[in-house]
Amino acid sequence: MITPFPEFRIGDPVRHEALAVFPLFAEGSRVVDYELADEAMARGTVLVEEVSNAGSVPDLSAENQGGVRVLFLEGEQLVGAKQNRILNTSVLVAAHTKTKIPVSCVEAGRWSYRTRRFGSGGTHSPAMLRRVLKSSVYASLQGMHGYRSDQGAIWDEVARQQKALGAASGTHAMSDTFEAQRKRLDEFRERLTVVEGAVGVAVAIGGKVAAVDFFDKAATCAKVWKRLLSGVVLDALEVGPGEEQADASAVERALSQWRTLTWERAEPVGEGEEHRAQSPAGDQASALVLDGTIVHGSVVYAK
Repeated sequence: MITPFPEFRIGDPVRHEALAVFPLFAEGSRVVDYELADEAMARGTVLVEEVSNAGSVPDLSAENQGGVRVLFLEGEQLVGAKQNRILNTSVLVAAHTKTKIPVSCVEAGRWSYRTRRFGSGGTHSPAMLRRVLKSSVYASLQGMHGYRSDQGAIWDEVARQQKALGAASGTHAMSDTFEAQRKRLDEFRERLTVVEGAVGVAVAIGGKVAAVDFFDKAATCAKVWKRLLSGVVLDALEVGPGEEQADASAVERALSQWRTLTWERAEPVGEGEEHRAQSPAGDQASALVLDGTIVHGSVVYAK
């Protein structure tokens, strides 16, 4: 990879029950001009729709009618149209362009229009689901099949977590899992408040680091903080309160390996460059880079 992961200063964690969120700070990075997809969709400057009236499960159409590029984040949930989806990778859609974006279905029991256009679900995929997503996309890229996921495995993981958390859903929708845990989700969000100046987060569940996400600027991290943590709250609820807790040294160990691995470049979906790496243990990392700056980097760790 041309641009390595930056050196982070790991801040004091905010904790609630089994979940610990370590803020990450980095100095002197260049920033990229973009707006987030949820904001652009809310204003109507970005239109996300099925690729045709018939639709295609693994693809959506994103048309950016605005004058600034738009960032979609890997794992963010889009709701509406024929079925809810999540992004298979982070994508920068250039201004005044239309791009086909790779997605996975997280609502197995519906294939009919609810709305013509998608909106933001306001939630992010749990770490356990991102493990399935990231590893299968990596395998697809290795096989020269693009940013495809193992759709069956995605559905299985959504169903497994629904059962584990006692969430009912007539269409097997991940959004119903979030809705069933709304009170607990709000509780965690109140406790795990944004840390000013952080450009990223390392999330630990119990004594193990589960995921890391970081951005080119603190403003992005602050905007996506609550949404990004929504998914790992579901993971933490499965584990329960527990007594084991990760510390900063565990986060440093989790981050250090990515500076020594060989990164591979993949053809990007939109603007920028896509880089991926896999550790011997099966941990998965990716970075969306534009003009030498990591716009969004993420790591999801194997069990």
